[in-house]
Amino acid sequence: MRTTIDQREVDYYARLADQWWDEGGKFWPLHRLNGLRAGYLKQRICSHFDRDPSAARPLIGLRIVDIGCGGGILAESMARLGADVLGIDVVEKNIEVARRHAREGGLPIEYRQLTAEELAAEGAHYDVVLNMEVVEHVADLPLFMAACNRLLDARGLQFIATINRNPWSWLIAIIGAEYVLGWLPRGTHRWSRFVRPGELETMLREDGLRIDAATGVAVSPLTRKFRLTPRLAVNYMLCASRETAG
Repeated sequence: MRTTIDQREVDYYARLADQWWDEGGKFWPLHRLNGLRAGYLKQRICSHFDRDPSAARPLIGLRIVDIGCGGGILAESMARLGADVLGIDVVEKNIEVARRHAREGGLPIEYRQLTAEELAAEGAHYDVVLNMEVVEHVADLPLFMAACNRLLDARGLQFIATINRNPWSWLIAIIGAEYVLGWLPRGTHRWSRFVRPGELETMLREDGLRIDAATGVAVSPLTRKFRLTPRLAVNYMLCASRETAG
């Protein structure tokens, strides 16, 4: 049977699971990135659903699924904004870490160990589907994207964050980040798994979704600070909705 699970990826992240909440450890880039992407998500979600982004908890009542949630870094940010959050991941240790950290922080986040296609098969729908830094790690990208698209409610938003596939991304994301700077463990990414924006757009359109917004994400090698950029050459984020939403 077709599956989106890549056992090599599962084993890799299982070995690192205990380090998810060490902000100075292997996952420091995600912690640094999280403030930027959480702010971007809040602004786009609030604009789409006519919410006040300056409110303390502007996402109250919205159902969000965080696919490939890892240790729960982004899921917790969304929960603090008031959303009802479900985090799913195929790595059992990730779910254990995420549950424990949410419990310690008093956050009512639900976590489940399952794939996107298994959740979609249950007939679930969400206002917001977070598909962040996952597509480059799955074994069957068309199957994975089809499942994510089915999870989206008729008037909802899907966010996708990943890395472009071109010589520049190989130089920056593989050689630079993993081998020269040592920001990520070697083997974190496989360049052949990187996805061009146009490829994702095709898979979205096949299920009646359109891209509403796109932004690049850049990081300074000196300050390690992340920022938004119009260039999509390396890291980028897409925001998509259904064409029939009106």
